Amino acid sequence: MRILLAEDEKALSKALTVILERNNYTVDAVYDGQSALDYLECTDYDGIILDIMMPKVDGITVLKKLRERANMVPVLILSAKAEIDDKVLGLDSGANDYLTKPFNSQELLARIRAMTRSMGTNAGSLLKAGNISLDRATFELKGPNGTYRLANKEYQMLEMLMCNPQQLISTERFLEKIWGYDSEAEINVVWVYISYLRKKLTAIKANVQIKAIRNAGYILEETA
Repeated sequence: MRILLAEDEKALSKALTVILERNNYTVDAVYDGQSALDYLECTDYDGIILDIMMPKVDGITVLKKLRERANMVPVLILSAKAEIDDKVLGLDSGANDYLTKPFNSQELLARIRAMTRSMGTNAGSLLKAGNISLDRATFELKGPNGTYRLANKEYQMLEMLMCNPQQLISTERFLEKIWGYDSEAEINVVWVYISYLRKKLTAIKANVQIKAIRNAGYILEETA
């Protein structure tokens, strides 16, 4: 799952990024509200962690603009502002949850799981293609011959393929969506992760395959 982290305290932002990445989240970190809005224009996220007191544009304004655009991505406000009125304002402005600083990292992770799980349930938490399934809540890939819990980027790539059956997805699209449009990752990293997924699909005896279209991208299709 991809998280946008909008937090202007850089030391805290780096610590949060480490925690999230160790728990299989992909994180885009920004340090002001305007950057948050810019990123939200370019990328789809599974959740947002949003500070209130940020430069350029405050978190409440970011949240209101987001909801005005009918973007219902789950938002967790993470703020030092702990008064009841602050919490009410955040929740009434469209936040799904509100956690005050200082906080326990396990509680933060539990709240992120809760808000993204409820969103995933509405969208359908289980994807199916051929004789395999992918659980969006647990990252588990299941087939006739077993189960794998996918690493984060493996999961995101297979999710894209399963959400777009028999549709070509370019290598550049994978890079932009999963590694981020400003990432320094090289294009061959996509091939590496495709290779990981192919081995797992073979191991569980899947009747679907990831087919490469030369100089174009990849497509998920059922085998005969």
